[in-house]
Amino acid sequence: MRILFIGDIVGRPAREYLKEVLPRIRETRGIDFVIANGENASGGSSIVPPTAKELFSLGIDVITSGDHIFKKREARQTLESMDVLRPLNYGENAWGRGFLIKEVNGVKIAVVNLLGRVFMQPIDCPFKSIRDLLPHIEKEAKIIIVDMHGEATSEKLAMGYFLAGKVSAVLGTHTHIPTADERIIENFTGYITDVGMTGSFDSILGREKHQIIERFITNLPLRFNLAEKDVRIQGVVLEIDASTGRCLSIKRLEERREVR
Repeated sequence: MRILFIGDIVGRPAREYLKEVLPRIRETRGIDFVIANGENASGGSSIVPPTAKELFSLGIDVITSGDHIFKKREARQTLESMDVLRPLNYGENAWGRGFLIKEVNGVKIAVVNLLGRVFMQPIDCPFKSIRDLLPHIEKEAKIIIVDMHGEATSEKLAMGYFLAGKVSAVLGTHTHIPTADERIIENFTGYITDVGMTGSFDSILGREKHQIIERFITNLPLRFNLAEKDVRIQGVVLEIDASTGRCLSIKRLEERREVR
């Protein structure tokens, strides 16, 4: 089973590029299942129903999110009616769900979304949340993919070792900067601290760089517009044994739009 996980999709420039490149990537790389982090997909923050529908039409099967998912009211409809996840450890009172199980080619795949707590808002413990969930989803699916959305590299790596041998992959998102530490932990669990970003790289994390610099200098609130130059897709491709859930390989992916 070959799974593509796409790093944080940042706004319209990223979505337009995915229209160009994702169908080809699915075909040429023999991708069976696509997961994408979409918490920045609608105007750079959250994801509304039309945006989610657009991404699903491109061949994305499941969308994960993070701490920005609740910033638009329309996200409630997205989370409650589509295969879009919010972090599991927001608890039972939050809109939507923190995991799902889908079947492709007769194989069940569980996708779980977690949110880190280091340098972020106080919510339920992601370690305890996934620990309590695992016995239930292990009965249904061998392949389990975890999006660990967090700020601290140490917390993400701790989750990788915490879940080693129990899930197929722990993939970090949120910082938009890809790391070069992809590995297979305990000869079973694929891991990377951050898969990167899909959006403009002539930017600071997908936003116009001059506005971000001004914010650092003045510390005054500013509106951050999306940048549009040097658009790329980043992510990882996982090869997973469908019978055991063991990750056989994890490879980084990056493609960029050619300048015309």
